[in-house]
Amino acid sequence: MAIPIKNDNQLARMREAGHVVAEVFALLKSRIEPGLSTRDLERLAVAHMRKYGAKPSFKGYNDFPGSICTSVNNEVIHGIPGIRKLKSGDIISIDVGVYLNGFHADAARTFPVGDVSPEALRLISVTRESFYKSIEFAKANCRLFDISAAVQDYVEMFGYTSVEDYVGHGVGMELHEDPQIPMFRQQGRGPRLCKGMTLAIEPMVNQGSREVVTTRDNWTVVTKDGGLSAHYENTVLVTEGEPEILTRLMY
Repeated sequence: MAIPIKNDNQLARMREAGHVVAEVFALLKSRIEPGLSTRDLERLAVAHMRKYGAKPSFKGYNDFPGSICTSVNNEVIHGIPGIRKLKSGDIISIDVGVYLNGFHADAARTFPVGDVSPEALRLISVTRESFYKSIEFAKANCRLFDISAAVQDYVEMFGYTSVEDYVGHGVGMELHEDPQIPMFRQQGRGPRLCKGMTLAIEPMVNQGSREVVTTRDNWTVVTKDGGLSAHYENTVLVTEGEPEILTRLMY
């Protein structure tokens, strides 16, 4: 496995792409409300990317038809934007990839819509926190699979499960680069991390069983038992100290 190392020039361009991703999420968070369609969210996201001359990473990737992923309630990942309108009580996981100046940045968030149950809010919070627990190991000389174990260990403390059918990944000149990053415990500790690696770390956490299935559109992944699912992801730069989150607003 050859995990790409980014130089300063490449990292500067990834920070630019990551900033656009972060701004898209800030915009979408401010606009999400009952009655808005998932296609409306897609249009808002793409319009904001175009202000920077950026493109959506996902559009046409392996023939994916959307520019962002919009996954509602029991939909885990890869939901296709469309005419579906959000309702109060829904939760929506949005995955955004931006391609700018030759590099990708990738992140996901789960948002509540209107009045959401305490249990749904708890799932969203635990999923987010599992990401932050995991990146305590996203440092030079740490091991990749310590990230994986941290996610599973944390979510299971709350009775949740970590999806095993899909994983995080390296990101940079390609949307998906080495390494694959499981969000669940592995045998061994995996390869050693080095300064300059850029990782898309993305817990996908289910309320019930970890089992998932793909729907008839051949893209949307849902929980097999119908339980809620949440998703939280950032593009993370490995440094010799604290990791740098490239897809988070810094002002």
